Amino acid sequence: MDAQAVKAAYLAAARGFLELVEQVPGTAWTRPALGAWDVRGLTGHASRALTTVESYLGAPETGRRVEGPVEYYLAVRGSTTPESIAQRGRETGAELGADPAGAVQEIVERITSLLRNTPEDAMVATPAGTMTLLDYLPTRTFELAVHGLDLARALGVEPPASLLPAVAASLELAGAIGARLPSAPELLLLLTGRPGLPGTLSVV
Repeated sequence: MDAQAVKAAYLAAARGFLELVEQVPGTAWTRPALGAWDVRGLTGHASRALTTVESYLGAPETGRRVEGPVEYYLAVRGSTTPESIAQRGRETGAELGADPAGAVQEIVERITSLLRNTPEDAMVATPAGTMTLLDYLPTRTFELAVHGLDLARALGVEPPASLLPAVAASLELAGAIGARLPSAPELLLLLTGRPGLPGTLSVV
């Protein structure tokens, strides 16, 4: 995708995620959602796909140069334990405060303004290394799409239409990541409905 399409997909994913968060009933924030996360923890984790854009843009460049979203995911794959990811999500969820939907709305508005005024070739300091904003955004679109779908399932609602372009873009990215993994043949068979495959196949 070109630069405008990459930004548009990300911002559409952000809006779709916000639409879902705004549907969370006040009593549902402690409802089980995904693994160790309740709805608040899942929302906190997914919101990092917004806040890291801001914080990584402001960080000094360190580490090697990462050439694209596929390389990013290959670099970070398995680098963090599930327990630490779960804990960070819980902590971020707690930081959303008494009005999580309002907090997410403020973040979305802030990031939208930031992207409007930031060039695509601005450098982003990520845990995998330094990369351009244009290369980093698809990784955040992927996170918002996947965890937006997780949140929709937890709430028992349909994903909003605004999330669907991000789902399509994320399927392309997942395929590109999967093609680079030893499990590529099994992933292809899984996508084509073959039975008898391991239940733990994943591109991330």
